[in-house]
Amino acid sequence: MEMRAVVLEGPGEPEEMRVRRVAVPEVRHGWVRVKVEAFGLNRSEYHLRAGLATNARFPVIPGIEATGTVDLAPGGEFEPGQQVVAMMGGMGREYDGGYAEYTVVPASSVIPVKTDLDWATLGALPEMLQTAHGSLHTGLAIEPGQTLLIRGGTSSVGVAAAAIAKEHGLTVFSTTRNPQRTKVLEDLGVDYPIVDDGNVAAKVREIVPGGVNAALELIGTNVLPDTLNATAVHGTVCFTGMLSDNWTIPDFYPIGYLPNGVRLTAYGGESSDLPAEAFQRYVDLVANGKLPIRVDRVFTMEQIGEAHRIMQDGAAVGKLVVKVN
Repeated sequence: MEMRAVVLEGPGEPEEMRVRRVAVPEVRHGWVRVKVEAFGLNRSEYHLRAGLATNARFPVIPGIEATGTVDLAPGGEFEPGQQVVAMMGGMGREYDGGYAEYTVVPASSVIPVKTDLDWATLGALPEMLQTAHGSLHTGLAIEPGQTLLIRGGTSSVGVAAAAIAKEHGLTVFSTTRNPQRTKVLEDLGVDYPIVDDGNVAAKVREIVPGGVNAALELIGTNVLPDTLNATAVHGTVCFTGMLSDNWTIPDFYPIGYLPNGVRLTAYGGESSDLPAEAFQRYVDLVANGKLPIRVDRVFTMEQIGEAHRIMQDGAAVGKLVVKVN
């Protein structure tokens, strides 16, 4: 039996991506075959396709997440036809991922869900919510009443983080480089949209002179010093994203780099960091209109090159999703 899939033979441009027909993957005990209905696009897949990933192997079907129904679970962990999402755990790197009509993943990477949300909306949620939830709760240990700065607020994780933080009772500052996008941030519930001109710390401290309690860095090391300077003494910055593709700090000297008393942590977790109960709660909040998650655009599989170009160029506000059928 064959299926449609996007197969990367090696690094290349977005326009080189094509849908091919390949064999439906076999499934063994402890793994689950998922019939994919939709999948979200993620920055790490751009890194893989562009040849920036250090742990890449080719050929490979990319995709670190997928949403659909269980086709087969030899170990009995899930029932055929059950709604599920799958993410992380080596998907799209160590083994073939979600850019396909079927994907086979470890049972530990699968989370059951029950919802009437359409597949495109549900397909936007897994990795976006997992990264935002983990960054806020594991990386920053947020508490109600705190102030939070999100650096890179119109990214999919930035949008999700703002929604989760507001639902948790925080005051949210969020940045965009495009002045025309501040209204979008306001509509998503952000308290203080900030145009990022490279000097965000000064703008934040005009509003909260002591700095914010917590900051989520999604841009990269090129702006990290400014984000640290926007953060209060005993506050925490969590380094999660690298939208600028700046990943490392050359000649890192902690005493010269870190402001006095400001903590720097990082988050790069797995699906296990988002318990099934928490994921279901978020899905229910989205379905009830109480967690404003933004899907920027929905594509077909045949439009995967166009979708990757938009992701690479940073032209989306929120999540890009591919609906498989």
